[in-house]
Amino acid sequence: MSRPDTKSRQARDTLKAALSRQPLIAAVDLGASKVACFVMKPDGVRKADRTLTAAGVGYVQSRGVKGAAIASMDDAAEVIALAVERAEGVALAAVQGVTVATAGGQLASCRVSARVSLGARPISDGDCSRALAAALAEIRLPGRKPIHLLPIAWSVDGQKGVRDPRAMFGKSLGLELLVVSIAENTFQTLSHCVERAHLEFEGVVAAPFVSALAALEEDEMELGCICIDMGGGSTSAAVFAGGSLIHVDSLPVGGEHVTQDIARGLSTSRAGAERIKTLHGSAIASANEDREMIEAPPRGDDPGAGPVVAPRSLLKGIIAPRVEETLELLRDRLKNAGVMIDPGASVILTGGASQLAGVREVAVRVFDRPVRLGRPRRVPHLADAVTGPAFCAAAGILHRAAFGPREAVSEKLLATIKTPRAPVDPNANGFVKTLIWLRDNL
Repeated sequence: MSRPDTKSRQARDTLKAALSRQPLIAAVDLGASKVACFVMKPDGVRKADRTLTAAGVGYVQSRGVKGAAIASMDDAAEVIALAVERAEGVALAAVQGVTVATAGGQLASCRVSARVSLGARPISDGDCSRALAAALAEIRLPGRKPIHLLPIAWSVDGQKGVRDPRAMFGKSLGLELLVVSIAENTFQTLSHCVERAHLEFEGVVAAPFVSALAALEEDEMELGCICIDMGGGSTSAAVFAGGSLIHVDSLPVGGEHVTQDIARGLSTSRAGAERIKTLHGSAIASANEDREMIEAPPRGDDPGAGPVVAPRSLLKGIIAPRVEETLELLRDRLKNAGVMIDPGASVILTGGASQLAGVREVAVRVFDRPVRLGRPRRVPHLADAVTGPAFCAAAGILHRAAFGPREAVSEKLLATIKTPRAPVDPNANGFVKTLIWLRDNL
């Protein structure tokens, strides 16, 4: 089927007709294990303590997503629509458009920097605009779609760490930007999938970045940290230093790969392997694991086949190498990318796969740093079922929509120097049009 069935569409139409159409912020975390939707009404923003109140939450088991990519457009559109409908039912309001969090599409980041000369007067918005335009002119991303454009630092005469250079004096103004991007084909596929679910596509965000916004403390961002989002189909990281996001990376390996390893190792079904992983799985040794036996359903439909019986130590021997290898690959990717991580930086784990017993202990050994599990602390008063690390990405989208990527003055400054907007010259070449789009949309 090419879109949600007739009954589902009628239910949405009825709900939209019956309920008020007050504007909502809606977030969808599209993963390989689950699809979650958080919605927030305008009165859900609490500026006093910088927290949010979610008006509705809905989640369903994922279908149509394999690894970190969409494998079936019909199935993925159907589960997105179902998750949104469940959130609408709780919120008693209709959702028009959604923002999607993903770690797929070869998620990556790069830095661009620029420097402009200054006159014998205080730095103005115009000078900042020239620096931004110069930085944008350095972006070369063929076949990729920028989804975040975030300042790392301003500098005046080489002095770094400047949050707001306006009204300062100097001979040169520098700007370093972080550009987070995904494959353009992935962006278009996500857009089309959301539209097939009869929703407006409002954009894509990087899952590790928004997970960090929901789970991290302000001090962790300032002192330096690595937020690792361990999903079903991917493991991604967002690195912070000095209060700014400085690097994003992703691996196409996640919790679903652990399930597949168990299914192969124990000759059981995927459903049986997932159940065993949830009930008995661990990445570290436990007492009496050699004598403790576990049972798994046999693969296939032979009524005469008995259950697969194996010691729990065998299960640990399957899980631990995969978890350790995944974290080591991510650690090595960050090192090879030249990311300068402070020796005292901590690691925060989010995502459903981080809840597996022993993962935190393995991360401590691999990264040789303090490690904790992150939860969507920016959205308190959630039901217990959605307060775990698996729901940080959806909560982070709401936080970003309400408060912006960061409250640093440089973020506010970027917002001010994007205006006034010049009309797009229809005769401009493709690169110029791209720069104008970046200025007006990021």
